[in-house]
Amino acid sequence: MTTTSLTIGGLLAALLVLTANLHPWWTGNREIKQLAAFGKGFGAAACAAACPGGILGWAHSRSGTLANSAGEKTGQAATGTTSTQGLATGQLVGLSITGAVVAILAVFLVGLSYKAAGKKDKKRIVGGAFVGSVLCLTAGVAGALAWLPGALNTAGDSIVAAVQGAGIL
Repeated sequence: MTTTSLTIGGLLAALLVLTANLHPWWTGNREIKQLAAFGKGFGAAACAAACPGGILGWAHSRSGTLANSAGEKTGQAATGTTSTQGLATGQLVGLSITGAVVAILAVFLVGLSYKAAGKKDKKRIVGGAFVGSVLCLTAGVAGALAWLPGALNTAGDSIVAAVQGAGIL
């Protein structure tokens, strides 16, 4: 079962993972490179969130189910309150086949980065992917990233045009 809606509990789960990733940066030297692995995962998740289906779209919607379950149990256990209230939903729409090529390449590159990363950075990449995917289910984050499918489409169109030799001679 997958969901495209997020509850307060799901938001809690994403915020806990986000806090766990930002805390070492905030209390440390605050070097941007400390956030790179998390950012890679977040970026890959945003690209997957633009996919309307397939394995990337499924993984994106599945993250909501996992976050809702974990966050609702955490909220109930920690506070005794229920956190099943839904949030306003959003989604990234308008991805074309050429944009999908770029989205797949972006996720693939992050996969390669994951494979080459150390243990801590692997956790950060996964954390970024989880937080990115979950937050892209909300109206606010999806709205802020509404430009992404168009940017992926433009990049994909440019790649196709270059490969076909358009405008070269």
